[in-house]
Amino acid sequence: MTGPFGHGAEELHSPGAGDVADAELSASSTPFDSDVEGALRPRNLGEFIGQETVREQLDLVLTAATRRGVVPDHLLFSGPPGLGKTSLAMIVAAELGGSLRITSGPALERPGDLAAMLSNLIEGDVLFIDEIHRIARPAEEMLYLAMEDFRIDIMVGKGPGATSIPLEISPFTLVGATTRSGALTGPLRDRFGFTAHMDFYSDADLARIVSRAAEILAIHVEPEAAVEIAGRSRGTPRIANRLLRRVRDFAEVRADGRVTVPVARAALEVYEVDGLGLDRLDRAVLRALLVQHEGGPVGLSTLAVAVGEESSTLEEVCEPFLVRAGLLARTPRGRVATAAAWDHLGLRRAERDPEEPMLPVETETGPGPRG
Repeated sequence: MTGPFGHGAEELHSPGAGDVADAELSASSTPFDSDVEGALRPRNLGEFIGQETVREQLDLVLTAATRRGVVPDHLLFSGPPGLGKTSLAMIVAAELGGSLRITSGPALERPGDLAAMLSNLIEGDVLFIDEIHRIARPAEEMLYLAMEDFRIDIMVGKGPGATSIPLEISPFTLVGATTRSGALTGPLRDRFGFTAHMDFYSDADLARIVSRAAEILAIHVEPEAAVEIAGRSRGTPRIANRLLRRVRDFAEVRADGRVTVPVARAALEVYEVDGLGLDRLDRAVLRALLVQHEGGPVGLSTLAVAVGEESSTLEEVCEPFLVRAGLLARTPRGRVATAAAWDHLGLRRAERDPEEPMLPVETETGPGPRG
């Protein structure tokens, strides 16, 4: 699909001191191959593997807008990290033929940061805001008017004498990405004309992604080995591509360079990734829950102290996959290990003496008895 907006900067913008951390990419010259990660990114919807429903819906939105000669509605992609939200933003700009400007919510602290970026957009450009749920409230309020009316209000002066000067901006498409859609404010969420939630990938789709990456990187990977790597990738393409590169290192150093199933298994054992895709931190969380707290329930902060990590790391990195894998359950009283967790670590639940006094346990709402 050829977009109606064929313009844009030709290279990455390098922000200087005091600049907003952003980058401007040309749809026609986006450096997909500037590094390994970029080389593996799909260039269009046809190359994008998985997320069939999202791809079909997005294709309809982009095709319809292109045929009408207008910019598409603003787009919001939500879901766990590493599922392709940034890749889709790049694809949107490429399909439309416009430029892509990239920034993040935490970088937009002041309205002036956002105003400078919006005023430099050209019709048909795509503004991608990653972690949009973390945008500062003053900048978010300026974004409301820009999304609805393609206009921003610039405040001149201070105090009672301050005046607002309206500034027209070029029609653009905002693409927002968030790992916490529930943290978005209602007014911001409602201004997106298209929203899509991206779920974890199937092993079959991940195997296709591994095979595609292997072809791009000129790695000889047997189909069965691609399936082996996919099965340990936690449903996430970013992890699949990372594991592939580590397996390649192992194959080149300790084998003949070909990635077979035995080579893949040996490599992933070295990197402490087990058959379910759990890494050292995941297993440490489960072991602390099982051994130190008899399977729970236990509060998140207590569990974080036990493994020496931040609570946010456990909540955002470990828990989603452990819950999805059926190894961990979140209850009102705290985290609880499932029977599958005991089996996976090869541990047996200790039988507690009925006469033994119950120990207090930290719950999500505070200390309480262990029942």
